[in-house]
Amino acid sequence: MSGIASILAVGTELLGTTRLDTNSLFLTGELAALGIRVVRKACVGDAWDELVAEIRAALEAAPLLVITGGLGPTDDDRTKEAVAHVFGRALVRDEEILARLVERFRKRGITMPKVNEKQADVIEGAVVLPNPRGSAPGYLLEAGGRTVVLLPGVPVEMKGMWTDGARPLLARGTDGRGLHLRILKTAGLPESLVEERAKPVYEAHPDVPFTILASPGEVLLQFAARGTKAEATELLDRLESDFRKALGADIFGRDEETLEGVVGDLLRTRSFTLSLAESCTGGGLAARITDVPGSSDYFLGAAVTYANEAKREIAYVAEETLLRHGAVSEESAREMAAGARRRFSSTVALAITGVAGPGGGTPEKPVGTVHIALDAADGTRAHRKVMLPGERAMIRRWTTALALVLLRQYLMGRLETGRT
Repeated sequence: MSGIASILAVGTELLGTTRLDTNSLFLTGELAALGIRVVRKACVGDAWDELVAEIRAALEAAPLLVITGGLGPTDDDRTKEAVAHVFGRALVRDEEILARLVERFRKRGITMPKVNEKQADVIEGAVVLPNPRGSAPGYLLEAGGRTVVLLPGVPVEMKGMWTDGARPLLARGTDGRGLHLRILKTAGLPESLVEERAKPVYEAHPDVPFTILASPGEVLLQFAARGTKAEATELLDRLESDFRKALGADIFGRDEETLEGVVGDLLRTRSFTLSLAESCTGGGLAARITDVPGSSDYFLGAAVTYANEAKREIAYVAEETLLRHGAVSEESAREMAAGARRRFSSTVALAITGVAGPGGGTPEKPVGTVHIALDAADGTRAHRKVMLPGERAMIRRWTTALALVLLRQYLMGRLETGRT
C-alpha cells in the first residue's frame, strides 16, 4: 500500500454553508495511524463532469483515494457510477444485496421504493463492504496500481464501515508503522495556564508533534508518536504520565472521553443522583448530561427557570431574594440549587443564572456575569461567580463546562471551600 492518499467528499451540500465535511478529519487520522499521509483533500458537488474530473485528479495526486458520500438511491448519488466510469468497469446487479435491502425495509414495515434497487448494483471486480447501519454498501476497488475506497457520507455509517471493513483490508498492505495520536483534556482552566504547566513536558520531547487546542471551557493537549502501535503506545504512555504529573487532576479524560461522560461515571460509581435548575443556559447543561448514553442511571431532571416566576414557583427562590439581590446573584443561585434538589429529591443539584447577552447587562452585572451553585444532601454548599468573555453561545458553553467542573470537583473530594 502506498504511503500517500487523497480524500474526496462528495455532495453539493458540502459546498454550501449548512453542512461541514467532518468525515475527512476522521479519515485523515485513521490513515495516519496506518502510516499513510494525506496529500490532497477536496469537496465536489454531484454534477457528473465535475465528479469524474475530481476523481481523476485525486488519483493523479496519490494512488489511494478514499471517497465519502454519493452512494444513496437518488439520481444525484453518482459516486459509484463515476468510479466505474473512470476505471472502465460495469455495474452488475447483486441479487443477494438486493434481497438484504428488501428485508431491511420489510423489518421497518415499509415496502422498499424502487429507487433503492440501484444500491444493489456492484462495481465489477470490487470488494463489497457491508453496511449494517444503513442501506448503502461500500466498495474497495484495486486496479492498475490504484485503490479506491467508497464509503457512505453519513458519519456513523462511514465510521462503522471504515472500522469493520476498509481499514483491515488496507492495513494488510502497510508495515504497521503509522502516526498514533493521543489527546488529554482539561476543563475550566485558561489556555495560558495549561501552556505554562505543560511546556516543560513537551520541550523535553522536541521530536514529538504537540499542539494545544482551546475551545469554550476546555483545553486539549494533542501529541503523537510514529511507529508500530506497541512502539507508539509505549512513548505515548510515558508522555501522558509526565503531563498528568504537571497538570494533576485538572486532566479529566483523554481521546474520546467527554467531561459530561466522566462526571456521569463519577455519579454512577457513587450511586448519586443529579438535578438542575438552569436560567441563562436554557437547558444546555441538561442537554450535555443527557447526551451520555445511560445518563438515566443518575440524572433525574432539570427545570429551565428562565423567568422570575419560574424561579419562585419551581425552584422555590424567595420573592424577597429576587427583589433584594436580583435573579443574577449568588443568593438566587444558591436557592435555585437547593430548590432543584428539593424539587427532584436528588443527592446533588446544580444551578446556573447569569447574563448571556448580547443585551440585559448593567454596569453592576455586565454581560458575561454568571453564578453557578451546588447543593448536596451531605450539607456541601458551593458557589462560583465568573465573568466570561465572548458572545452568547460562547458564554453559555463556558458556563456548562464550569458547572460540570464544579460538580466533578465535589465528586472527587476536591471542592475548594471559602471561595465565591
